[in-house]
Amino acid sequence: MRSETLLYIILAAIIALLLAVFQYIYKKKSMSKLNMLFAFLRFLTIFSVLLLLINPSFDQVSLSTIKPNLVLAVDNSSSIRHLKQDKKTTDLVNRLRNSKALNNKFNVEYYTFGQSLKTSDTIIFSDKQTNLYQAFTQLTQIYKQTTSPTLLITDGNQTYGNDYQFVSNSYNQPIYPIILGDTITYTDLKIEQLNVNKYAYLKNKFPVEVILVYNGNTNISSKFEVVNGKTTLYSETVNFSKINNSKIINFTLPANSVGVSHLKASIRPLESEKNKVNNYKNFAVEVINEKTKIALVSEIKHPDIGTIKKSIESNEQRSVTILNTKQYFSKKNDFQLVILYQPNNKFNKIFEDLNSKNKNRFVVVGPKTDLNVMNRIDKNFSHDITNQTENYQAEFNINYTPYIIDDIDFESFPPLVSNYGSVKFNVPFESILEKTIKGISIKEPLLATSEANNRRAAILFGENIWRWRAQSYINNKSFNAFDNFIGKLIQYLASNKQKSRLNLDYESFYNGSSNIIIKAEFLDKNYVFDTRETLNINLTDKVSKNQKTLPLILKNNNYQVDLSSLPPSEYNFTVKALNGNISKSGSFQILEYNVEQQFLNANVNKLERLANESSGTSYFIDNVDGLIDNLLNDNRYTPVQKSNKNTIPLIDWKFLLAIIALSLGIEWFLRKYNGLI
Repeated sequence: MRSETLLYIILAAIIALLLAVFQYIYKKKSMSKLNMLFAFLRFLTIFSVLLLLINPSFDQVSLSTIKPNLVLAVDNSSSIRHLKQDKKTTDLVNRLRNSKALNNKFNVEYYTFGQSLKTSDTIIFSDKQTNLYQAFTQLTQIYKQTTSPTLLITDGNQTYGNDYQFVSNSYNQPIYPIILGDTITYTDLKIEQLNVNKYAYLKNKFPVEVILVYNGNTNISSKFEVVNGKTTLYSETVNFSKINNSKIINFTLPANSVGVSHLKASIRPLESEKNKVNNYKNFAVEVINEKTKIALVSEIKHPDIGTIKKSIESNEQRSVTILNTKQYFSKKNDFQLVILYQPNNKFNKIFEDLNSKNKNRFVVVGPKTDLNVMNRIDKNFSHDITNQTENYQAEFNINYTPYIIDDIDFESFPPLVSNYGSVKFNVPFESILEKTIKGISIKEPLLATSEANNRRAAILFGENIWRWRAQSYINNKSFNAFDNFIGKLIQYLASNKQKSRLNLDYESFYNGSSNIIIKAEFLDKNYVFDTRETLNINLTDKVSKNQKTLPLILKNNNYQVDLSSLPPSEYNFTVKALNGNISKSGSFQILEYNVEQQFLNANVNKLERLANESSGTSYFIDNVDGLIDNLLNDNRYTPVQKSNKNTIPLIDWKFLLAIIALSLGIEWFLRKYNGLI
């Protein structure tokens, strides 16, 4: 409290005392006890009122003890059960959970990880993939400002994601790996990796690359083969030794029939092998009859051109040829789709040719586009000419209906440079992306599609889309999300099929360890996305003939169902709209492959290196007796006492109002009782 406020309080007490004395004692013939009581009550009332007017503040200090966190992250992947470490793991977690000493010293927080990190202490060892790096990335965000030693209970076998052994550079917490497994080296022969394209073309041969690895000390010989049903397509005898313990086999296989070819690669196991699951691998190739050829016509050089080409050709079914306007006419009949990048007056004849043949097109309009020419030769839209540019960011339109599309975090993408001015469409159109300026939507299309006279077109109003692909890689550590977005747009433009009210999005085959999501879009009779429909999927296992019906859940701008729990087999399915009485059928296959069953041992070296780099200690699951004592006696994990200072004004003290009311009430009652009123 400041000295100035203290002086005001003393002055208030003096004033209150003088007023009370003046009213009840001054000029009184005798100083009775009753007058003394009245004077005291009046003093208390006046002083309390003056205190409220001064309203001094008081500092309230509270002390609290902050315990450090103890993060318990448990591997929930199926490899733990495969290595027969599941019971030991659950016993250890229960032992740590029931430790009173640990709970008294730490705030123990439980997580499980596999494909993702989850806040849970329920362990069922069911995840089909393991991404340790992503788990640590999420823990870094949670425990960035606290002391949180981390117990990592895992076999250290990661199936995808960045290498986790140097994650201590960003995760600034001591890590204590508890290693599930042993260091015994078993003799093993396995298919380490199989590389094959997803698509092949009819009457062609497609390449296959296989990496075989041997772990043992003696010289051995085995046989590698690839079969389709009972037909052997390729075989080779392979020899290994302790020194020559790996082999890369490259060969080609014929694509003789359209559709999905289901193949099995295997290497004959040794008699002493402990794990024979990794001796074979199922894979599939979809054989197609033709390739979509696309012309990308431009008179300028720009990074966007290479980006568009790479994104489209990430799908083996498509090829892009970059041409100028003169080269186009000599090959114009070879292409199913034409992309026109920032047209100028040299594009007049190309537009005339496309219009005369009613061909689909994708037009990119940017600052280098001649808008006078565009307004004259493209009758689908007209653009205001201001000779100014603007940077526009993208906002995803969740109500876009022509085909199923996902939001790939467009709002995080850098802006595109575009011509400033309004766009007026002369045909029905739908926006995939709309323009925003500094986060404010201006309800103008940035990327739109149109359908008129049995012709499809797309228009992108902006250049520097190459930055979008780069940002997508930064966001997802992969180009796949952006390439799939462009691929779906190209697929839509390359087809002239009549729009259906029920559209499905699925793959012909899935690996056994991948997520299996089937998406559906249902449109009403006006071709507007309908959120009121009920969609069910009827599944039939071709092998076992088992059937099941599951509902599709509405999520964002589509319906979807997760079928990741299905066992490997071939399936027919039908998606049916109950109210609209519309259905669509398809088929897919789940390949038998569990990446979590490919491991024989724990990855001891990586886990020990992780412990050393993070100033922690590694333990084997059978030797953790010293773990609790180590945590309890480590001086880095002492509780911290924190003081919390809270300044409270007197006017918030409700008891003072009660004192004023009580003193006035008592004074009135006594005066009334003694006949002084």
